[in-house]
Amino acid sequence: MELTPFNFMSYAAQKTIEAGVSKEMLVLVLMFPIVATIIAFVRQTIGLRTLGIYIPSILAVSFLATGIKVGLSFFILILILGTLIRFLLMKLKLLYLPRIALILTFVSLFTFGFIVFASYLGISTITSLAVFPMLIIIILVERFINVQIEKGFKEGLLLTFETLLISFLCYLVIASTAVQAFVLHFPGIVLIILIVFNLLIGRWTGLRLTEYFRFKEVIKPKS
Repeated sequence: MELTPFNFMSYAAQKTIEAGVSKEMLVLVLMFPIVATIIAFVRQTIGLRTLGIYIPSILAVSFLATGIKVGLSFFILILILGTLIRFLLMKLKLLYLPRIALILTFVSLFTFGFIVFASYLGISTITSLAVFPMLIIIILVERFINVQIEKGFKEGLLLTFETLLISFLCYLVIASTAVQAFVLHFPGIVLIILIVFNLLIGRWTGLRLTEYFRFKEVIKPKS
């Protein structure tokens, strides 16, 4: 096969799989730019907010690794737990870093109990999960709790919801077998499309969709 800039990455991906690297690992790596681009598009043109671009990207990929039902349920459970522990620790008036370390400690203990309980019940869906996606979700909870501290509980909850919503939308895209197959077979073409698309988004100067609703009284044409 004659190598060109368009098929070089396809050839490299195929040879990597033949060398023993799992196809799932390559899919996760190649899907990450798609997730980042979706988030950039949603934030720049629609106006939904997220905790940066890194956190929802990592969440979406983690959901792909764990499965959306288990991943989302686990995330919500430990977020609720972390929030409750934060409120309890507020009475102790601890410094920030020890307080966060305690929150992560209790969340880790909960995760340990969660895995032990699942193994006792023979729930293979949970016991067969890779540990790193679960650890990533635990670590990300610390950032969501920080938002509650910085912006207040209500605003932090709203921002968490919007971040989860966009992460879920990204998951729906990257979980598609058709999308995964296309990305794995034509990674070079996908990369070029993403670069061009991000360059176009980077030149966006119009209002976001949500801003049309926020400022509708200001931009409404006068009769």
